[in-house]
Amino acid sequence: MITKRIIPCLDVKNGRVVKGVNFAGLADVSSPVALAEYYSECGADELVFYDITASSEGRALFTDILTEVASKIFIPLTVGGGINTLADFDRVLKCGADKVSVNSGAIKNPKLIEEAAKRYGNQCVVLSCDIKRVDGVFRVFAKGGRENTGMEAIEWIKNGVNSGAGEVVVNSIDTDGVKGGFDIEMLKAVEDAVSVPIIASGGAGNMQHFVDLFREIPQMDAGLAASIFHFGEVKIADLKQTLKDAGIPVRI
Repeated sequence: MITKRIIPCLDVKNGRVVKGVNFAGLADVSSPVALAEYYSECGADELVFYDITASSEGRALFTDILTEVASKIFIPLTVGGGINTLADFDRVLKCGADKVSVNSGAIKNPKLIEEAAKRYGNQCVVLSCDIKRVDGVFRVFAKGGRENTGMEAIEWIKNGVNSGAGEVVVNSIDTDGVKGGFDIEMLKAVEDAVSVPIIASGGAGNMQHFVDLFREIPQMDAGLAASIFHFGEVKIADLKQTLKDAGIPVRI
């Protein structure tokens, strides 16, 4: 069985890592460079770097900080925020990213996924989806969770994968920062719909939540979290040992 990946997420605003609840109420955490280096050394399988206000502020992603982060780490790096064109893909990859995460840019221009996959390969294109229940329906949100697109999320994800996205990050706005556990219902719906790797994001509050995720959805490829790692509530080495003890394959 393929080992499960544990992925810390750096949400970056104005050059600092921040964290909120339900995509709001952001608090300052740390330097992205220092945190990235720490995670690279302590057993994280990959790292995700989101410039969380680039899309809503209509600007390009911070390339100076990104370049420094990429130079300090020795694990795969996925980068997102303000990715609207193939030129944005090119710029971020040249800064040292291994994969590029697209969300609002693909909503504005659905052909972006297909064009990027053709140029850089499917494995380089990550479709990141911010999803929230609206009247019982999974809806896609844009601009860092600020704008309801009205699109049904599962169909949007299927279309994105069919267009060439090689991986999907499912961000549950309903569970983000609440620390009550991953959104199993939402994740199962996505897992049933597509066959590419899926990263679960939003809701992790303790190590048991990761155990529950991989037991409830054995096909799930990775679990992503932010604040519980940033604030030292869960250490990645301890989490991996807990998963291993629970019979879940991880890279120690």
